Amino acid sequence: MLRLIARRLLLAIPMLLGVSAVTFILVALTPGDPAVSILGSNATQAQDAALDRQLGFDQPVLVQYWHWLANALHGDLGTSLLSSQSVTSQLNARLPVTLSLVICATIVSAVLGIALGTISAVRGGVTGKLVDVLAMLGFAIPGFWLGLVLVELFAVRVRLLPATGYVSLTASPGGWLQSMILPTATLAIGGMTAIAKQTRDGMLDALGREYVDALRADGISEARIIFRHALKNAGIPVLTTIGTFFIGMLGGTILVESVFALPGLGSLAVSSTTEHDLPMIQGVAIYFCLAVVIVNLIVDLLYGWLNPKARTA
Repeated sequence: MLRLIARRLLLAIPMLLGVSAVTFILVALTPGDPAVSILGSNATQAQDAALDRQLGFDQPVLVQYWHWLANALHGDLGTSLLSSQSVTSQLNARLPVTLSLVICATIVSAVLGIALGTISAVRGGVTGKLVDVLAMLGFAIPGFWLGLVLVELFAVRVRLLPATGYVSLTASPGGWLQSMILPTATLAIGGMTAIAKQTRDGMLDALGREYVDALRADGISEARIIFRHALKNAGIPVLTTIGTFFIGMLGGTILVESVFALPGLGSLAVSSTTEHDLPMIQGVAIYFCLAVVIVNLIVDLLYGWLNPKARTA
């Protein structure tokens, strides 16, 4: 298991380097001048050029990236061009918002998806067809549209939940829960339906195996067969789906946080891109990439727990 962890961590190094390089180069080549965003449209060309030299934007892109990478390896992700504050401090302040949203959405998707998929596999018939329909709807419905519909129904008409804003968990657990319900529902719908379909397919395959017939012949209860044997054997593809959607939800936070005005990494990425704040965009990309590495590592460890043969893979 330790060899597996070490191997995955070593593979993460070139991925982080690749993501940081591609992000830096693409953003640097995007039309727009950070100096204009900082000084405003009334600044002269001489003032813009002087600020570009001060910030190092007059140098070749690869030289700029090398300077950034040298500082990043020492734990310094730079300073925001607009706020003049540390990129790390701003990212750390917004990280709990995005983590709350993604973790809540993942938990809701996993619990409801596995439950619905298991019921569908055991009962079959109309329930199985319903899961297929829900899966197609979950993929087809745009997240931002669903978010606006939920705001209209539960915040504007019923006035049961807040339409926008975020309350930290430490400040008010109740307020935090209320502020998370609508964004979580918006982000979780696609993952829930996909996990339900994957669970149903995996359970149908597991329940059709010969060992299940043998367990039934030995008098093992149906509930024990389902939850202890079949569900565990169907768990690896379900885990893969959950991990994939967790990673996909990181990108989904960009739209969801914008719709619900949540001060997370997604909304920060949007505003930083608009203002051409290169250090901040780099920081967001690195944080998202680290999240992907951690999630993949957790999924690999869970693979080893479900199937010991995977520990040596």
